[in-house]
Amino acid sequence: MKELDRKIAEVFPNEFVYKDDKVRALFSGVYIPSFIKDWIIKRFLDERTYEIDKEGLRDFLRKYIPSKDENIKGFLVANPGVSKKIITRVITEPDVKSGEIRFSIPDLKIQKSEGVVPSYLTKENPKLRGGEQWGVVELTFYKDENKLGYIELSNFKPFQPYEVDIEYFIHARKEFSFEEWIDLLIKAMEYNPEGFIGITQKLQFLLRLLVFVEPNLNIIELAPKGTGKSYVFGNLSKYGWLISGGYVSRAKLFYDISKNMEGIVARYDFIALDEIQTIRFNDQDEIRGVFKSYLENGTFNVSNYRGSAGAGFILLGNISLSEDRKPINKVYFQELPEVFQESALIDRFHGFIEGWKLPRMNEAMKVKGITLNVEFFSEILHRLRSYGEFTAFFEENTIFPANADTRDKKAIVKIGSALLKLLFPNIPFRIYPSKEEFRLCVNIAKEMRAIIKEQLSFMDQEYSKQVPSVELK
Repeated sequence: MKELDRKIAEVFPNEFVYKDDKVRALFSGVYIPSFIKDWIIKRFLDERTYEIDKEGLRDFLRKYIPSKDENIKGFLVANPGVSKKIITRVITEPDVKSGEIRFSIPDLKIQKSEGVVPSYLTKENPKLRGGEQWGVVELTFYKDENKLGYIELSNFKPFQPYEVDIEYFIHARKEFSFEEWIDLLIKAMEYNPEGFIGITQKLQFLLRLLVFVEPNLNIIELAPKGTGKSYVFGNLSKYGWLISGGYVSRAKLFYDISKNMEGIVARYDFIALDEIQTIRFNDQDEIRGVFKSYLENGTFNVSNYRGSAGAGFILLGNISLSEDRKPINKVYFQELPEVFQESALIDRFHGFIEGWKLPRMNEAMKVKGITLNVEFFSEILHRLRSYGEFTAFFEENTIFPANADTRDKKAIVKIGSALLKLLFPNIPFRIYPSKEEFRLCVNIAKEMRAIIKEQLSFMDQEYSKQVPSVELK
């Protein structure tokens, strides 16, 4: 066993999981995110031998994870009053006309006109009043007094199987060197750190986690196809929402007037707009105005409704490269949707990730051996969002010029705070990075902001390329 694997298993005895190609093969044809898979693997893993009870795992999958070809709806209709328990994704929303809460399960072709959530369940689980959740559900088919059939969500248990001791995680940081901790984070993202070239490329990859840990952090990443953008933002956390192409409305993102319901910014930690070149907005002028307000201060105004949220946005798009893997066009944002073709809006994005510096996904990058359970890891990232000590530490130990642009300073501080949460989570317990390690975080934050400023200068001559100098106290 490799030294890092041994240390992860020793320091996190209840939170580690074993992965290799044989384990991945057991989930062939099963379409569930990683945070569900890891929970299942943990149930059937012998933690002494790292052997998987393959038959037990297969039986569990057959019983509780419906396949794409399984006709769950047909089973329910043929067996009225008989409940079917499964693990799945449920989308709920209020029906204004009937006053009921309706649900849909797109993966099972159950439409919201067919699904009803009883009132006792919404009292037990307020989140069922609107939104998307993974959980253990029981479905039952009934007919009402008019002999009209409907499917009832007769029981629901949110998928949150772990009690997360974040202080234990924070204290555990001191057991790992800086390089070991970086590799641990990469393995927790389901990648093999040995597939990267040097620490610089590893850190570049970890920048994708920034929006997981810092509220209202807004990032743009452009990268060639095959570098794993969609996978990271769509599989690692139930607290994120990935939108891939198509039409997106103000009602879906921010506030639906007809349903009197806040949009997905109020229910998730981050929203990833993937394949950004193919996304279209229904009313560009309206959505641009709402975006400006929200990206600036986390608030939005729709009609007479004023809301606030902590979700960050990350724009994910492809970019054409030359033979030496550099962008063909120096103006990176020219292929973004028209709604983002405005310098004042782009200025509200804090930083940029140069995704072309990351390797294309290959077999050597698949995680092997001991790693942190993704469900546990995603909970930790979610909890770190509420810690303000990192922002305070960053500001207390840096000096910005008096004439520094306010947005530049805010962007550098937010990115720097997020980096500290990832790399030095034990700061709240007064275990601080060295001056060189802290300088590294400051420099990365400045570089990410500098790319935004340079691109702004290409879009609008009123903008300067310069970012403020930052001195360390």
